[in-house]
Amino acid sequence: MNSKKYCILAFALLNCLLALCEDSAERTKRDFQRLGLRQYEATDVRILPTGEIKFRDLFDAVDRAEKYILLDYFKFQQDSICGLLLEKLHRKVRQGVEVRIIFDSFGNTNSDQPLSDTLQARIQQSGIQIVGFDPMRFPWINHLMHRNHHKIAVIDGHTVYTGGMNVADYYLHGKPKVGRWRDMHIRMSGPIVAPYEELFWKMWKASSPTPLRGEGSSSQQSTPSPEGTGEAVPSPRGEAVFFASRWPGESPRIMRQTYCTCIDNADHLVQIVNPYAMLFGEVRAALRRALERGVRVQFMVSTKSDGKAGDDVIGLEMRKLMKRGAEVYYYDDGFHHSKVMMVDSLFCTVGTTNLDARSLCFDYEVNAFIFSPRVTHELQQIFADDVRHSTLLTPEVWKQRFPLGRRIRSRFFTIAKRFM
Repeated sequence: MNSKKYCILAFALLNCLLALCEDSAERTKRDFQRLGLRQYEATDVRILPTGEIKFRDLFDAVDRAEKYILLDYFKFQQDSICGLLLEKLHRKVRQGVEVRIIFDSFGNTNSDQPLSDTLQARIQQSGIQIVGFDPMRFPWINHLMHRNHHKIAVIDGHTVYTGGMNVADYYLHGKPKVGRWRDMHIRMSGPIVAPYEELFWKMWKASSPTPLRGEGSSSQQSTPSPEGTGEAVPSPRGEAVFFASRWPGESPRIMRQTYCTCIDNADHLVQIVNPYAMLFGEVRAALRRALERGVRVQFMVSTKSDGKAGDDVIGLEMRKLMKRGAEVYYYDDGFHHSKVMMVDSLFCTVGTTNLDARSLCFDYEVNAFIFSPRVTHELQQIFADDVRHSTLLTPEVWKQRFPLGRRIRSRFFTIAKRFM
């Protein structure tokens, strides 16, 4: 064997040794950079585990705002919590603070208590700029595909809130059909706020004919692409965070790629909470690969939900995971609407993405991937607490919860969804 072959072999062995020395977090960071994602830092990350905590924290930040407040939510429900928020926003406008709101027009139409045209007109008259993304118009079908599923609040460019919660009081009081509505959010500060603000302005441009730039406006700043360049934004201290934004036509596969990358890099543990786990093919395959190599997979879905046929499809998917060795928990204390994943106690994701075809293939979504054992451990503690209010799926539980009629229906809708 000549010296060139020895060098090639030595290089290959060195790469193998380096790979063995890296933990799942470092491998995932490297793979994210290969996907073109940019690493930011958050000087502070706080889990907001309930609606009460999230809205109290957000309202305090709104009260302290000095320059601008940017809100981009799938749904603002015309109820008590939205009314209180609007009162605070009106007060800030009178103090000279710029306030802009984006809502999804389909999300509003599909709401139990949609924002009325009259209320929207009053909001505009108060000095708040409000727009609906992609209004539903004839022939309607062409407006159903790509919806704005964001839940973002940016305060003065230094704080961002994001996660699974819309603006609605059922996050505090629940709903008659499901009881308690379980969800969570995060608050972050530092350089990570920048891509969320950039995403807001990009969505505003797609939603409103109003020019972005104007004297005194918060939009007077450069707005590079949310996808970034893969380079880190330095910070004196903080947690490493990758920002992933699904924008149809620009980054259509990014949520599938990031979730699969995390699962494929897991060494020993993957924990997921997701409300609409109809498991798009790539994510399903990644979970199966993890189970085959001995990774412990824990998945939490809800016994009660706001869905119909989807519940049966989710049940069939969870049964398949259970049969392959996953621990599947059915949360019994209301509807768990959270969208989180924890990997190896090292890193986690919190965002808007559901694990179904709509989120992964159609809607505008955004997730933060947080490389912090501290934050991940907080989410794991919440997961452990929720397990105490859950039922472990077993073959016996499956037969009890899914009688023959539901099993037939689940297989029918599983086949049908492949053509939707």
